[in-house]
Order: sequence, then structure tokens, then C-alpha cells
Amino acid sequence: MQRPPKAEVLPFEPLPRAELSGKGGILPCQTIRELIKRKVVTAKSGDVESDQVQPSSLDLRLGRVAYCVRASFLPGKSRTVDEELDTLKLYEVPLDDGAVLERGCVYVVELQEILQLPESFTAVANPKSSTGRLDVFTRLITDNSEVFDYVEPRYQGKLYAEISPRTFRIRVRTGSRLNQLRFLRRGSSQDRYYRPILEDKELKKLHKEICLADGDVTIRNGLNVRVDLSGGRRGVVIGYRALPYTGVIDLDEKAKYKKQDFWEPIRSKVGARLILYPNEFYILASKERMQVPPNYAAEMIPIDPMMGEFRAHYAGFFDPGFGHMDSEPHGSRAVLEVRSHDVPFTLEDGQIIARLAYEHLAEKPDRMYGQSMNSHYQGQGLKLSKHFK
Repeated sequence: MQRPPKAEVLPFEPLPRAELSGKGGILPCQTIRELIKRKVVTAKSGDVESDQVQPSSLDLRLGRVAYCVRASFLPGKSRTVDEELDTLKLYEVPLDDGAVLERGCVYVVELQEILQLPESFTAVANPKSSTGRLDVFTRLITDNSEVFDYVEPRYQGKLYAEISPRTFRIRVRTGSRLNQLRFLRRGSSQDRYYRPILEDKELKKLHKEICLADGDVTIRNGLNVRVDLSGGRRGVVIGYRALPYTGVIDLDEKAKYKKQDFWEPIRSKVGARLILYPNEFYILASKERMQVPPNYAAEMIPIDPMMGEFRAHYAGFFDPGFGHMDSEPHGSRAVLEVRSHDVPFTLEDGQIIARLAYEHLAEKPDRMYGQSMNSHYQGQGLKLSKHFK
């Protein structure tokens, strides 16, 4: 099968000066819609669909072909992704009719969306929640880049997703949505890798004003998140461990699969501790109920060697309004996707397992998380991905 022709990139047309300037921060949905209208974001064939726009991010869609490659890669400053694929691809997997991606393999898929960023804008990508909860490792790659998941100012070109299923075999197709993109206005900042993250002093002040989380809150390099291994009483389900050698999961299906066919429940017991087995995948939940106010977004820091040899989160992006609209007084619990590395690691009930970094929005979105979205994860406790009954 021949590789599809390279997408045509339109001549760069900067936004009007009034829209280039403004407060720095993550762009809300109404501004993302304006970027689409002004062709800063286009699609290889057809239009960008309205339901791709989330409160402060844009869902990205898979293209027509997945390339199985020998190894993950970054193209570097002098090369394109297509040039690297010419060297590293093993075989091609057509996606129009759906195809199974095998666990342990690495695939690269050209996405349907194309960017022409102005000088004052950058973009950051992360997996969608449903992708992370299936232990599917997904990262964004751009041409001439030295980093994953980041799009530099004035980037003009195609986007690619690197996909590596770690636990389950998955079925995807053209148009499947595995990751999402946030747009950032740099404002007056000249930082090439600008992120509008709140420092601890700002975060403590915000917590005093609106109570970001319940319980014994610790703010150190972000809002510290503790794991719940007690469940409030003995014998309740406090997590899940993924089973090996299961069937295929179709990423575009909802409420189709039985939990017991893919997951082993973990119940609380005396001592309230859990040993993470090396290279196995767990779904756990936070002690805290937390919220993200409308003028902010948040990101879970995935790896912190000071906390232990494990990865605590894949899809670590929390939209504005997460937990804010819930009936509970202090929002929603965070569901944690945990994978231990090369050694067993013991978790104790209430142990700090992750950090939540809060980021400024450039302005309040006109639609918040959980508001007219029918989200599977709003108001969540311990919950698997939307694919399970």
C-alpha cells in the first residue's frame, strides 16, 4: 500500500493583531472555534467537526494508515516524520475499515488535523482519558521536533500520533480519537516552551479562596494527590489490576465489555497497602475530592522519581470545571493510571502518589467540563474507561 500524498500546507496567514495579543494562558473553547474558523486549524479532508472542541482542548483524529515502526523516535531539527518513517517503518496497517493494534508494538499514524500556528501561540498534547485508562501510550510528534507532545510557535504542518498499546490489544479506525491538543497564548512571554503554571504561592492562595480539595491538603510543587487503599471499610473494591491475554477492545465502543473479562478487582484489607507488580497496570483513585475552577485547567504530573519508581498517570489533563459542577461539596476524585517500573513497589493508604499542576486559562470558557457534555467521568469515584459496562 502506497503512503498517502503529503498534505498541502496553506500559505501562512497571521491572525489580526488584536487576536495575537492578550492574556497568556490556555485558550478556551470559543477561541479554539475561532482558530478553526480562521484556518489556523484545518483538516486534511473535510472539516474539523464541532464535537472535537472540548472546553479547553481539541480532539485529534487518526488518519487512514498506521505504520508499525521498529522503535519510537523524534525526527530532530533537520528531518520530517515522513523521512524517519522511510527508515524505520516495518509495515503498514490500513485503518479505513478498522484494524487491531498489537500490544508491545509501536505505531505512527498521521492525524487528520493540520496546524498553522501564529508566533504567539504554542500547543501541548496529551492522551484522552479513555486512552490512558486502557494503558495505551500515546504521544504527539511534529516535523523537525526534538520533543514529544509540544508544538512550537509558527509551526506549519502535519501532526502525528505515536501509539503503543501496553496491556490490551485495541481496535481503531480512521477518525478514532486517542489524544487531544491544548492551545496556549504566550502573551508577553518569549519562552519557547511557555506553560502558564501556578506557583505554589498562587496555588495556596487559590485553595484558601475556593478549597481545591478536601482533606489534609499538601501543596508542594503543585497539589499533592494521595492514593485511597482503604475505601472507607474493609472488603470494598479500591482498584483494578489489568488481566493479561484478554480479547480486543474497540476504542470507539461504549459500555460493551464486561469488567471481569479484562480486570481483576482489588479489595481493601487490613493494613491498607498494595504491592505494585513490575510492568503491570492498575486503576486506583485519589483520597481527595478535588475541583478545577472555571478559569483554570490542571495536569497530573506523570512521573516523579522522588515519589517512587512508577508512572502515576497517562491522561493527566483536567478540563476547567472538573468537579466544580458536582453536587459533592469538594468535587470529584481523580482516577489514577499506575504502572510500576522494573521493581515491585509498596503503596500505603494515603501515600502521595502524584502532583496536580494548575494552569491559567486565557479567559473563562463558554462551556465547562460536565456542563451539557454528558461526560462519563464527571462526578467520578473509582471508574474504568467508558468501554466497560
